[in-house]
Amino acid sequence: MSSPLEDTRDVYLLPLTDSGAPDVPGRYISLPPPTVPPYVVRFSIEGTSSICREGSLWVNLPTKGEDFVKDHFREFKLRPDFSRNIEISIPIVAAGAFAFYTTHSTLPDLATGSVKALKPTCTPTYYIDVSPRLTINGGPLRLDALSIISVLSKSMGTYPPQWEAHLHSIGRRRYNMIHFTPLMHRGATNSPYSIYDQLAFDPLCFPKGEDDIVQLVDRLERDHGMLALTDIVWNHTAMNSKWLEEHPEAGYNVDTAPWLESALELDTALLDISGKLASLDIPTDIQSEGDLRRLVDGVKLHVLESLKLWEYYVVDVKANATAAIQAWMEGKAGTSTTKSSLTDASHWPVREKADFLLDRSSARLGPRFYRKVEPTVGASLLTAIFGPYGGHEGNGSDAGRESAAREEITKILDAVNVPFYQEYDADHAVIVEQLFNRLKYLRLDEHGPRLGEISAKSPLIEPYFTRLPDNETTRKHSPKSLALVNNGWLWAADAMKDNAGPGTRAYLRREIIVWSDCVKLRYGNGPEDNPFLWDYMTRYTRLMAKHFVGFRIDNCHSTPLAVGEYLLNEARKVQPNLFVCAELFTGSEEMDYVFVERLGLNSLIREAMQAWGPGELSRLVHRHGGRPIGSFEIDEAASTDLATASGTLQREAVHRIKQTPVHALFMDCTHDNELPAQKRQARDTLPNAALVAMCACATGSVVAFDEIYPRQVDLVHDTRLYTTCEPRDVNLAADVWTTLTGIGDLKQRLNEMHTCMGQDGYDETFIHHEDQYITVHRVHPKSKKGYFLIARTAFRDSEDDGPPLGPVHLSRTIARQIGSWSLEVDTEKSPDAAAQGPPATFTGLPSRLVDHGAITLEKSAQETVISVTGSFPPGSIALFETSIPSADYPGGLDTFVTSGATEAFADLTLIDLNFVLYRCEAEERDSSHGRDGVYTVPKLGPLVYAGFQGWWSMLKNVIHTNDLGHPLCEHLRAGQWALDHVVGRLERRSQDAGHERLRSPAKWLRERFDTIRKIPSFLLPRYFALVIQTAYNAAWDRGISLMGEQVRRGQPFLQSLAMVSVQQMGYTRSASLYPDRSVPCLAAGLPHFASGWARCWGRDVFISLRGLLLGTGRYADAREHILAFASVLKHGMIPNLLSDGKAPRYNSRDSIWFFLQAIQDYAAIVPEGVSILRETVRRRFLPYDDTWFAFDDPRAYSTSSTVADVIQEALQRHATGLSFREANAGPGLDMQMRPEGFQIDVRVDWTTGLVFGGNRSNCGTWMDKMGESERANSKGVPGTPRDGAAIEITGLLYSTVAWLSKIHPQGHFAHAGVTTGDGRDVTYLEWASLIRDHFERCYYVPTSPDEDAAFDVNPAVVHRRGIYKDIYRCGQEYEDYQLRANFPIAMCVAPQLFDPARALGALLTADREIRGPTGMATLDPSDLNYRPYYNNSEDSSDFATSKGRNYHQGPEWVWPTGFFLRALLRFDLVRRTTPEERIESLQQITRRLEGCKQAIVESPWAGLTELTNKNGEYCADSSPTQAWSAGCLIDVFHDAPSLAGSF
Repeated sequence: MSSPLEDTRDVYLLPLTDSGAPDVPGRYISLPPPTVPPYVVRFSIEGTSSICREGSLWVNLPTKGEDFVKDHFREFKLRPDFSRNIEISIPIVAAGAFAFYTTHSTLPDLATGSVKALKPTCTPTYYIDVSPRLTINGGPLRLDALSIISVLSKSMGTYPPQWEAHLHSIGRRRYNMIHFTPLMHRGATNSPYSIYDQLAFDPLCFPKGEDDIVQLVDRLERDHGMLALTDIVWNHTAMNSKWLEEHPEAGYNVDTAPWLESALELDTALLDISGKLASLDIPTDIQSEGDLRRLVDGVKLHVLESLKLWEYYVVDVKANATAAIQAWMEGKAGTSTTKSSLTDASHWPVREKADFLLDRSSARLGPRFYRKVEPTVGASLLTAIFGPYGGHEGNGSDAGRESAAREEITKILDAVNVPFYQEYDADHAVIVEQLFNRLKYLRLDEHGPRLGEISAKSPLIEPYFTRLPDNETTRKHSPKSLALVNNGWLWAADAMKDNAGPGTRAYLRREIIVWSDCVKLRYGNGPEDNPFLWDYMTRYTRLMAKHFVGFRIDNCHSTPLAVGEYLLNEARKVQPNLFVCAELFTGSEEMDYVFVERLGLNSLIREAMQAWGPGELSRLVHRHGGRPIGSFEIDEAASTDLATASGTLQREAVHRIKQTPVHALFMDCTHDNELPAQKRQARDTLPNAALVAMCACATGSVVAFDEIYPRQVDLVHDTRLYTTCEPRDVNLAADVWTTLTGIGDLKQRLNEMHTCMGQDGYDETFIHHEDQYITVHRVHPKSKKGYFLIARTAFRDSEDDGPPLGPVHLSRTIARQIGSWSLEVDTEKSPDAAAQGPPATFTGLPSRLVDHGAITLEKSAQETVISVTGSFPPGSIALFETSIPSADYPGGLDTFVTSGATEAFADLTLIDLNFVLYRCEAEERDSSHGRDGVYTVPKLGPLVYAGFQGWWSMLKNVIHTNDLGHPLCEHLRAGQWALDHVVGRLERRSQDAGHERLRSPAKWLRERFDTIRKIPSFLLPRYFALVIQTAYNAAWDRGISLMGEQVRRGQPFLQSLAMVSVQQMGYTRSASLYPDRSVPCLAAGLPHFASGWARCWGRDVFISLRGLLLGTGRYADAREHILAFASVLKHGMIPNLLSDGKAPRYNSRDSIWFFLQAIQDYAAIVPEGVSILRETVRRRFLPYDDTWFAFDDPRAYSTSSTVADVIQEALQRHATGLSFREANAGPGLDMQMRPEGFQIDVRVDWTTGLVFGGNRSNCGTWMDKMGESERANSKGVPGTPRDGAAIEITGLLYSTVAWLSKIHPQGHFAHAGVTTGDGRDVTYLEWASLIRDHFERCYYVPTSPDEDAAFDVNPAVVHRRGIYKDIYRCGQEYEDYQLRANFPIAMCVAPQLFDPARALGALLTADREIRGPTGMATLDPSDLNYRPYYNNSEDSSDFATSKGRNYHQGPEWVWPTGFFLRALLRFDLVRRTTPEERIESLQQITRRLEGCKQAIVESPWAGLTELTNKNGEYCADSSPTQAWSAGCLIDVFHDAPSLAGSF
């Protein structure tokens, strides 16, 4: 009986990188509103990532029922696990801005000795923003569905009578949120943003104060269907705020900010001279630039020069000289200056002496002569020049020395002041320029306010400081505290810098565009810096949050982040689902993100009226319109069923966190910017509003826009009230003109449409711009229902007779016209004259909406064509509903396409999956008699695989970037050939005997493809990708499910490595393990080694087998390969090239040893695996007989042996020595080989037990590149012959004989040993002992020449010490001493041979010298033969590299990395005694896997390459996915648990 299933829980996966950073595109993490029950954010961290070393994850996400406290972080210990990812799931129960970081002990560099512990590390803080869950009258309201209108609160009249009429009108237009400018008691200027009392509501609007607000907000939602949002003003207060008199410390004054003294003095002087200009013969009524220049010149003379502002910059030479002399005379030279720093100071030039003092002077401005040189520093310099003060013979009289010293220090201080005067001169120039430009704007510019004549009442310039009144309250304070800086803004300012702080001179330089009615508030760094202000503004903020569901943060970019965080946290305690929006003018998108993520901003305000033409408006609509139609589903959600503690099953839908732009609140016009009648044509109001309404984000408007006001409302000075009007039916008669409704009647329909689309998730849009026209088609991503808009804009230069819009073709789409309208506005009179109305009210321009029939629709089965056939002037729109019948699938097309895949693929085997997922071109051609190959995409080329992996390797990046312009997408839109190919391939194969299991996935594919063939071609890329992605995931999951537990539960990297076994293992017609039947066999790599004789290599198979087959649980496949190669044993060797057993080639000395090691591994890993020794195989050749005969000769397969017999034969033949010439030797076998190279000789040196073999003309180990270039005279000359006793063969030999000596007494192996060529019996135990006793002496090169006597070394040839030789006694002695990546192989299979300390030292040398990003360099870079760039096609005269002879002379091979890491882990763990130390070892390995992890993700072949060039550079001649490259890394994961143990 199955367990009951709980509701699906959504999980948002948040992977962290090795450095602890979120592995999310863009790193901005935005999550949806909290749900009931809560969804989960799941941190995923690789089990031995660097941050897991004594690591913890810290999050301040609150738990259910817990208040959010910004500085309260919960700790989650990161408990390492090498094989798996650490997952920490945290329910999301609240909206807001939350933070996380990690702490850990930094992973030290790996060294043989002890390493000093590094300090614990704390990563940067990262943020998670959770959107608020808005509700309206009990129902949810999505952010994208918001339709907001801004109102100037003071223009609404008195609440409730006048307000209710306005609110009713606004509500009828279907706005669902209203933005109120500040509702608080206004200051002296009547500006709503200059707040007199933050804790009192405007008494003129709200006679009953807070009670009116309570009623307002309640009725607003209940009766009018709108939520309430208000401005919150934190940066400033009204200049006449009464509480400033009690608390001047709340602002910036000379007491709290002494660096502003010079700015205050300048501001006061500018105000003072305003009433004196006439008496100074300076113009007061500026009529020309000449007048302006005379005015500025007068200011320079009578203000700037008389103020002597330079005294704020320079040091007082006389005073500082006297102080330095005094300190010198009193022997008070500074101790902070070292004697050495003043060496030869007496010989320094004056500039250098000045620089010495300058480095130690104060930097910022303060009162006059604030900058000083510390007397003790000056004394130190004088002492260095003149010596200590006091009667020293030969130094002259003290009086004379004092005079000389004073002269010298004065000269030095004058030099110190030079850069200070330059600093002042630069600031002086800025002051003059800023004064000129501001005066020009205020008094002269056509678009400026033209303030008129300058006088004491209309001063020269706006005051930068508010002077508090002189009264009993203010007299309690220091006079310096009573002039407070006014707020303002600065062009291109650094948003993170306080413009009134000590690090800027913006107020002195007159760079601030000041709001002279607003005092800037000084918060400091925290509540302790200004307790009253923080408390007061907290009470204000909580009051606003008590009544309003949303905040618009005024002047957000100038709000200190710490202030914003603190106050928003306080607000969210009151209003947990607070909607927060803001305008940001930070100057950079990157800085916008800083504010957004730290404050938890839900929307950034953007404005359509900022567009200067149709093209720019089209761009803005595109930016905020949502994803393109037909976008790919990038969620990549996966569903899993997990058992819960209660025994029920919890289904999880796991979502990847997408790259998210900051959500926009896109306004057609904001409350403080110009209207269409001012910037464009008034009739552009309609198309501008319609285009905004079509956007997939929150949208907004302002009272004045819909009503077509002639000018923007003056927030400060205008005292008029709004005029109310009621929307009517949009089908107005053409002759009805009105100054009341404007486009309000149509706005109702536009807002309803916008809210509907936002609530239902219509987030795909197509925008087209054509001259004055912009068309927008917005659809639901799944149902494909949508709305289509044609808008003809009316910018300044728009003419009625412009070019018409071409016919619009909507493929396989049905369209129904909602209506088409034009806005006509009376422009015969001036805007102000046209907008006649009661003098105390605002009135719109006379206008009318004309409902016309300018649009025709032509419908057919294939498309709908929309044409503009009648009058459609600028200022017109046409609106349509659309649907795509073929996408209207019962239950949803997306649901159908993605359903049933798991079941369809459930019966496939791993061999089936090889065909379904992979198959390169050669394999596909081979298996289909040349009929089928991989698919070729026009303009792109062939896929790497015919199976789903080929498609997915391309699609995953296309989907990730939503690249609908990719050649594959173009190809899919052009036709359905790809669909035919994918399904046809599976169907054809499923008809072949033995492949019937493919019929189920073929049927599944056919049903999905037949369904999506009917949809419009522009949607085909999305749905093709969705089908392929679903099928790929189902096949992948099926493959993982058939593997061992370690893989099933392992991290993604391990699973990717494991799937390489599926990739490399399959059927081909031209390659098998046997000559008489077809069985799947393991390819060495793809595509280079895909078919025929080149597919199956003995050496590659058995190096790969432990990882790819045993490590993945594919025991039967491993057994099959062992038995197949056992059957072809000859000469005591297995073939390197199997060729189905028909023509095996025996030219590799090492293959037999990897084969014997694989048998050991099988016996150790597979349950009852030792039984394989008793398995019987039919022999291709006769045992102990070197006679060659064809596979169909009667002698072939006429005898049988057990695997144990085969092992014994191999060892016995080696014991007596091998000497044979390859069968069929000559050019027909190997056209590169010289005759002597075909001779194979192998022997055992029974004094050491080592096996020697090879000659200088062949290359019998894996480093088997034969020279091929006649031009370079390298033909037949191996690049790396490695004759002698190769170290890896010695290790494998020892491993084998030691194992046999162990299992012989256990009865698993009948033979105790071998007989030598001279007839002496040697047991396996004796053989192993011989090797062990001589190994270090033969192979180790000691670190010190003093130890050479104990080892077999030739000091004259030694190149590098502290390593193990690559070969022992080869034909070229220097080759013995080359550092290569072969010794770790021996360390892995025979660790008993190595001294642990020496082994670790050698490994660390290799780590430092030959380890690359993914592979191991095949030769020491310091070796003269090092050639790290492999190019097999090069046919030059270079003996070393021509025709790729340097294949193993420097290029970095990947498969040795696995052995290196296994060895490093093993020998590093020898010295580790604590769990923490063992974790460190695993983390060192993890760090060294990073390149491989990145490589397998990025490779279209979904594997690891054969080799790279130097430092991981791409090698074009490398096989892009190689079996042993992946297999040997799986070995690392297999070894780690047993080596490191549990923690």
